[in-house]
Amino acid sequence: MTDVDGTLTDKERRLNLDAVQVIRRMTEAGIPVVLATGNVLPLALALYRYLGLSGPIIAENGGVLYHREGDREVVERLADRRVALAAYRRLVRAGLPVRRLFTDRWRESEVALDEGVPERTIREILRGVPVLVESTGFALHLMQRGGGKLPALRRGLKPLGLTPEDCLAIGDGNNDVPVLRAAAWAVSFPSASPRARRAADYVTRAGYGDGFVEAVIHAGVVPPLLSR
Repeated sequence: MTDVDGTLTDKERRLNLDAVQVIRRMTEAGIPVVLATGNVLPLALALYRYLGLSGPIIAENGGVLYHREGDREVVERLADRRVALAAYRRLVRAGLPVRRLFTDRWRESEVALDEGVPERTIREILRGVPVLVESTGFALHLMQRGGGKLPALRRGLKPLGLTPEDCLAIGDGNNDVPVLRAAAWAVSFPSASPRARRAADYVTRAGYGDGFVEAVIHAGVVPPLLSR
């Protein structure tokens, strides 16, 4: 399982082409690659198609799961967006200058906010509300409590006869921490959040997409790239 922004990309969110090469090699070797992102499904699905992947997609920070059943494409919504919208309206009533992301118009399970307002302040206003507040390092996500990447990953892997405990997990944000803790082997980066680094079994020397390449090669999943 891999996050996308800050993991397969550089700090400007541009895809790392060596990371793309590694993912293609894993896919060609029959290794399922699960994309797990805080971004919306249309964006993740485009990346999935261009990379030629076959594993499930976890989008919206775990609120949406995409997978295939034979020739049929299935989308499951794992969180009720009305809970997140109610939490957002509470923040607005409290006078916080919260701003929803441009991609929020396509979200089906959560609300994503610009990180202009401190996470601690948002948590204080939403104390007692059944909503999960998580940071990806790029946005703050509001989701019905009980959601997140780990429950979605468990559900997505079940048809493959796998669990998170069978996985190499690579992530850089606080929202990746539960998956990193559950995985067989967890990797994070020097560019990651402190919580993600503490949850990892291995912290790469390189950051961002270069760190992803280092991690997969270090784990022995693929041999070193000829260009390196």
